[in-house]
Amino acid sequence: MELRDIEIFLTLAEELHFGRTAERLHVSQARVSQAVKVQERRIGARLFQRTTRAVALTPIGERLRDDLRVGYDAIQAGLARASAAAQGMTGILRLGVMGAVGHEIRDLIDLFQRRHPDCDLQIREVHFSDPFGSLRTDQADLVLLWRPVREPDLTQGPDVLSEGRVLAVATHHPLAERKTVSLEDLAGQICLDPGPVSEYWMEAMLPAHTPSGRPIQRGPRLHTFHEILTHVAAGKCVAPLNAHVLRYYTHPGVVYLPIHDAPPTEWALVWKTTGETAAIRAFVQAAHDTGPRHI
Repeated sequence: MELRDIEIFLTLAEELHFGRTAERLHVSQARVSQAVKVQERRIGARLFQRTTRAVALTPIGERLRDDLRVGYDAIQAGLARASAAAQGMTGILRLGVMGAVGHEIRDLIDLFQRRHPDCDLQIREVHFSDPFGSLRTDQADLVLLWRPVREPDLTQGPDVLSEGRVLAVATHHPLAERKTVSLEDLAGQICLDPGPVSEYWMEAMLPAHTPSGRPIQRGPRLHTFHEILTHVAAGKCVAPLNAHVLRYYTHPGVVYLPIHDAPPTEWALVWKTTGETAAIRAFVQAAHDTGPRHI
């Protein structure tokens, strides 16, 4: 079995979808189907059960997946170590993330570390009140930020995550009894003021107007996530947040309401254009190989 066919088989075994497999590997669906059929003829048994609605591994397919995965990962790790040695890719790669969202890219981090065990990946916290500062002061080499990023000195790389949004309100707030809210509900509310950040970047999370054009009032200037929760609980403001907070953060006096008409937040890797290194390129390649994931 050719290495590329192994890669196609293992990706399809993970995605269980011919279209997503083709897109992830940058090949045609016909190429994916052909690779599977060739191996099924070679083995003499079906590897996948295919219907108009679903794709599933057969028991033989599951066993082949488990057997091939160990060898394939070993080959990839060996190639990556050789490449890293050739490029001198050792030392430290500092990745900036906002709070717990870094846990959502654990699979990407693990893949990079398997491929490049001699490169020490360190996680640094980034605050929404200064999203680009750690790159410009060389405290981070790479950061994970919500899109868009239109800074002339920075490069926006591949999307890694996407998620919905929620509105944090006090438990005694008039909206707290709702099951969901709309962006229109932000009119007349006092929202946080993120301070002197790029307006277009904060606009993607906290717009100045509702979809119908009504103004959204900015209130207290806050710099950290815990400051936001404290002010929300006190009823001093409401705050649109990313939906991963539902999994990681609870706070006395605060409830989270899904914003049903908010656009998804898309998280992308960003780095200083003039500071691109072999380690950054390797991490970005791992992100391409992992593909974006919805939280």
